[in-house]
Amino acid sequence: MNSDKKIIDISLPLTNSTIVYPNNVALIIETHAHMPEATTHLSKITMGTHTGSHIDAPMHAVMGANTLDQIPLDAFVGVCRVVDATHRGPGESVKKEDIGEVSEGDRILLKTSNSIRGFDKFYDDYVYLDGDAADWLASERVQLVGIDYLSIKQKGSKDQRPHTSLLENNIPIIEGIDLKNVGPGKYELICLPLKFVGVEGGPARIILRELN
Repeated sequence: MNSDKKIIDISLPLTNSTIVYPNNVALIIETHAHMPEATTHLSKITMGTHTGSHIDAPMHAVMGANTLDQIPLDAFVGVCRVVDATHRGPGESVKKEDIGEVSEGDRILLKTSNSIRGFDKFYDDYVYLDGDAADWLASERVQLVGIDYLSIKQKGSKDQRPHTSLLENNIPIIEGIDLKNVGPGKYELICLPLKFVGVEGGPARIILRELN
């Protein structure tokens, strides 16, 4: 592996100001113990499983389905394709025609105007994945789908397919990535979710590496 390849961190920073999806657990980082005489400092972190850059495992939408620790790590490491859908503005969805051709086993990351607008506050009208496009991606048996906001489905919508069509087919979802500084094309994805056992999702540190 060429260590000179540029690394692009697409994870959201985790601070007490990190936005969360409405009604999710707020992120709180506080001092648990401070012992100057021992030069020791310990922090306490309170957060939900869908905080910041995180993975949705199948159990998130499908009762009895695979939990985070049951997803093979192969799904999260390998070549991915960043799709430029930045022409989709607030309240719009990413359509099948925006994504282009896909093949079985592809890892698809959707870059929208969400990344351009930023993550300083929560926007209800974020760009999301169209339900028909989710059905199609599932039928093509892609390996993973990611999007640059805290949910892949429209807020308040009764159309659950952006979650269910993928997760019912054991296709994990990455949510909450920042693709502002990433151009379209192929990259090496390295996404390592924390090894929580028996839960429906969890935070991850996610980077891209240039292939050339």
